[in-house]
Amino acid sequence: MAVRAAVLPAIGSPLEITGIDLPDPGPGQVRVRLAAAGVCHSDLSLSDGTMRVPVPAVLGHEGAGTVVAVGEGVGHVSPGDGVVLNWAPSCGACHACSLGEVWLCADALSGAADVYARTTEGTDLHPGLNVAAFAEETVVSASCVLPAPDGVPLTDAALLGCAVLTGYGAVHHSARVRAGETVAVFGVGGVGLAALQAARIAGASKIVAVDVSAEKEELARAAGATDYVVASDTTAREIRGLTGKQGVDVAVECAGRAVSIRAAWDSTRRGGRTTVVGIGGKDQQVTFNALEIFHWGRTLSGCVYGNSDPAQDLPVLAEHIRAGRLDLSALVTERISLDGIPAAFENMLAGKGGRALVVF
Repeated sequence: MAVRAAVLPAIGSPLEITGIDLPDPGPGQVRVRLAAAGVCHSDLSLSDGTMRVPVPAVLGHEGAGTVVAVGEGVGHVSPGDGVVLNWAPSCGACHACSLGEVWLCADALSGAADVYARTTEGTDLHPGLNVAAFAEETVVSASCVLPAPDGVPLTDAALLGCAVLTGYGAVHHSARVRAGETVAVFGVGGVGLAALQAARIAGASKIVAVDVSAEKEELARAAGATDYVVASDTTAREIRGLTGKQGVDVAVECAGRAVSIRAAWDSTRRGGRTTVVGIGGKDQQVTFNALEIFHWGRTLSGCVYGNSDPAQDLPVLAEHIRAGRLDLSALVTERISLDGIPAAFENMLAGKGGRALVVF
């Protein structure tokens, strides 16, 4: 059956909106009709080669939809069920999984190398980060679908698949923000907006949002920021000025740039925690000297997928949504059609907006 999709023909090439031939689900597979998909900066990192992906590929890894059909052996979902796509399913058997660190699963992305569909001309296609959500429908491994939480529209639930899990997890799992602590979030995109809300939910006393664009202040404050700083050479000094010259207890970096990672570190108080969520390229080199590492006593940590376990965290996030503590609409800056994805990529390159949502 042919469906429309956004295909990346080669690294560095623009996306092409075209028809693809999608097979019926085989054993252990599920076919999903997409309700919505978020346009995430990680998709941009895949398209420009910052993160490796077999091509040609259908990108899109943050989505939700309705099960159309299931293959042999699939029992946890049925046709008609609403599901959230999980682009990094854990195998449950590798060393990381045995330690409970499912977000570091060694086999999580093994499905991205598979051929899951073909162009109408017969060219093999790979499923981006496992799930190929930039399409009207997709076929994925059963491990890549989780039941959608009750009471959350599928168009909103799409954002749970990456931005919200990552931003919430960075604050609650990686940085472990405690009530009364001060927090700075660097980068007010979709993940950053989710992190701001997560810091508010955690009871942070002061939440400073930092971004290169002054235009994002309204978005940031709506998400929970108490203060807003336009990024510059004096960012760390400004943040210390807002925190009694101490610096914040926790800085969460969501941009993946050397300059913002360094600024986040410099904005953290002595003994505080700096968590890096953003995905930067190999050219983004960050340097520290040995004396400052000793003197400041800070903790610098990476954070993959919010250090989250989607199966465990989705019900928690759903409860926050139903209680009105977490507003997914605050993350969406525009709702677009499938044809609008290339323009959304251009907006991300220009540093505009929080999160575009493709509504099918």
